[in-house]
Amino acid sequence: MRSFRVTSSIELKSAGELEAMRAAGIVVANTLAAVTEAAKPGVSTGELDALAEATIRDAGAVPSFKGYHGFPASVCASVNEQVVHGIPSTKQVLSDGDLLSVDCGAILEGWHGDSAVTIAVGDVAEADRKLSEATREAMKAGIDAVRPGGRLTDISHAVETAADAASVRDGVEYGLITTYGGHGIGTSMHMDPFLPNAGKPGKGPRLRPGMALAIEPMLTGGTDDTIELDDGWTVVTADGSRAAHWEHTVAITDDGVWILTAPE
Repeated sequence: MRSFRVTSSIELKSAGELEAMRAAGIVVANTLAAVTEAAKPGVSTGELDALAEATIRDAGAVPSFKGYHGFPASVCASVNEQVVHGIPSTKQVLSDGDLLSVDCGAILEGWHGDSAVTIAVGDVAEADRKLSEATREAMKAGIDAVRPGGRLTDISHAVETAADAASVRDGVEYGLITTYGGHGIGTSMHMDPFLPNAGKPGKGPRLRPGMALAIEPMLTGGTDDTIELDDGWTVVTADGSRAAHWEHTVAITDDGVWILTAPE
């Protein structure tokens, strides 16, 4: 019998269960490191997907995404104007200057890890580098807002505030995607609560030790409007502007936040 507890439908984990999630998170971190190293001009996203699946399975884990609601691959590979849920393909060959977001999940002994990175392929434009960095900063701000006793939307507000600050600094009106957001995670990949990427602080469930959340802002270089393609998965910017996506799985502990998908 599992030892986790559910409070208001939010799964709370024991210290040992968070350790198990950390093990899954290390698999994800190692997989993303391998994919980042291999993502070069001339390499297809299908090849990167095969590498990711092999890395996950070699670690004794199972890809979270493959077969999830019918998704056909082990990672999401979203190129340029693709925001999230891009389907890898051997026909999609990376070119110098592409911006590639890779979202990866792994299940190890029943526990999930979930993380995403945006990769500069070759020599990318300065605007794209700044877009990716702004998104990463928004994720970090969200992580820094996690503390026992806080509220869920404290994280949302921190993400939004960081995105706004980056827009002012870079002189670009970044589009903050609010249609998609973070989520609880543990014995399933997507669990309560849904974590918006924008909002007023001080609202939503209180953050308690044992909770685990995936924090994942997405920014664009233009509009925040998106379109889902006919494949039923790939989400693109409505104006064709480029997008970036960064994500970590974190746990709330008595001592603060623990980034479960950080590299070892």
